[in-house]
Amino acid sequence: MAAIKLEASKRYYATSSLVVGYALCSSLLAVINKFAITKFNYPCLLTAFQYLTSVSGVWILGKFGFLYHDPFTLETAKKFFPAAAVFYLAIFTNTNLLRHANVDTFIVFRSLTPLLVAIADTAFRKQPCPSKITFLSLGIILGGAVGYVISDSEFTLTAYSWAIAYLITITTEMVYIKHMVTNLGLNTWGFVFYNNLLSLVMAPVFWVLTGEYADVFAAVGLHSGSQFNLGAAVAVGLSCVFGLLISFFGFATRKAISATAFTVTGVVNKFLTVAINIIIWDKHATPVGLACLLSTLVGGVLYQRSVTGDMVPLAQHDSSIARLAKDASWVGDSDDENQTSSKNSDM
Repeated sequence: MAAIKLEASKRYYATSSLVVGYALCSSLLAVINKFAITKFNYPCLLTAFQYLTSVSGVWILGKFGFLYHDPFTLETAKKFFPAAAVFYLAIFTNTNLLRHANVDTFIVFRSLTPLLVAIADTAFRKQPCPSKITFLSLGIILGGAVGYVISDSEFTLTAYSWAIAYLITITTEMVYIKHMVTNLGLNTWGFVFYNNLLSLVMAPVFWVLTGEYADVFAAVGLHSGSQFNLGAAVAVGLSCVFGLLISFFGFATRKAISATAFTVTGVVNKFLTVAINIIIWDKHATPVGLACLLSTLVGGVLYQRSVTGDMVPLAQHDSSIARLAKDASWVGDSDDENQTSSKNSDM
């Protein structure tokens, strides 16, 4: 009896540690990325460091047996390259959005993605139309976003151009990745490995096309200390480490707790991000803008509840079919990890 209680206690503290770690990484990541791009104003080079850290981290952890990722093959890389290109553009526009706007603007436009994903899924992936409750929640999100834009005292064409570009690319990426991951059958860490490795390969191309390389070389030639100092190094290092940690804690937490609990944790993380952003500096929205931002988050909560409710009957139906198939020896054993198709949605 004592051994059972000890084991249950260990499992409880292990799960709690994962949830706390995921909450900290998720809520701090956007703020840290904003801090990094403020201190180190070279978005292409910054994201290249992040890709390098993630690829190296996954490869090293895989070598030591802490995780398993699909091995690299040129054939798989060719098939996955379009998805990686969209992923790179999503991260590129995300970084430039944080470069020109505050974290609140990023969260508002990130919250708009369910609306566009629902439309894209229905139009292009022939998914059923969302329920009335889902439409209501999406309407609340849209209304909050419109109110935020109207009340934004720091509105600039550059910032909102990047925001729209980010919204388009992240929506495309979310819809396309569903199709790509399902067809290729990559496990979660294989997905992270291929995504970041191929993005790292593309980074030098964008570094040249945007002309950022000239700015970096000029700063190095002038021995400019404003961008290459200890503060910038710490900011870049934190963004790289947290980018890898969010993958680990996100996947581990998703496996340790229920889907509902994971969704609730994700919603709480967004509120924490807003609170942290308000506390640490003055780079945030007006009170009216914050109220609109909170309404988009409330709409997000309603959306998650409606989607979860819609998925339960389908999940039960699918599980019944799977049991029948297994009883009839139509399918073999499956690896839960290999069936997982999730990604870091807190970019």
